[in-house]
Amino acid sequence: MLEVKDLTKVYNSQTVLDIPELKFKAGQSMGLVGNNGAGKTTLFRLILDLIKANRGSVWSKGEDVSKSEIWKKYTGSFIDEGFLIDYLSPDEYFQFIGRLHGLTRGDLEARLAQYEDFFAGEIRGGKKYIRDLSKGNQKKVGVVGALLGDPDILILDEPFANLDPSTQYRLRDELKKLDQQTDITMLISSHDLGHVTEFCERIVILDHGKVVKDIHTNTETLSELEDFFIQKIKGKASPVEEGEAFSESKE
Repeated sequence: MLEVKDLTKVYNSQTVLDIPELKFKAGQSMGLVGNNGAGKTTLFRLILDLIKANRGSVWSKGEDVSKSEIWKKYTGSFIDEGFLIDYLSPDEYFQFIGRLHGLTRGDLEARLAQYEDFFAGEIRGGKKYIRDLSKGNQKKVGVVGALLGDPDILILDEPFANLDPSTQYRLRDELKKLDQQTDITMLISSHDLGHVTEFCERIVILDHGKVVKDIHTNTETLSELEDFFIQKIKGKASPVEEGEAFSESKE
């Protein structure tokens, strides 16, 4: 479904991402974790062809994303508020997204109705522009907008950030249900290890732009990840040593 080949990104002579190979199977849910500056958002922006790599390529269903736009039709994504049209109201934005995907008004309303609990009565029917919403409510608009096209691939960068605890759990349950009931391929970055280990079948850790851990989740995964980051705090391993110790792709 998705494949990263010899992907490198350099800013100001500093290599911020260096991934020789990374593959994502169709229908797989993957949690991408790492500290700030690890390269998570850079990887997502390269996958979405928002920035250009210094070397390497990203392939989606056999197409180089930098040389084709076919992948955009089946890919839903939300990275940050820059993805929104902030001078529209949420309802106007959803109507715009619906038109892009050829949805009738009835189909759009049916899809939006699935997220009424997630909206918690704070999103639809008002006159506020998106730019005037709280960061959390902007996040809700962006996440649901990414889902409206019924994508084959969903990419969300820190979807739980700025959400209140109740909404975080609602979103986690929505993503978990989506993973169980469809063949969607999900790539979700998060600082919340508990949420991603709850529904992602695979966890990839980035550290200093490199993949240092790649595992399928099990009952011990959360403890394993917590131990990894505790060791980071204690400074007991360098990035190279961590890569040697933990890079164990089980795909």
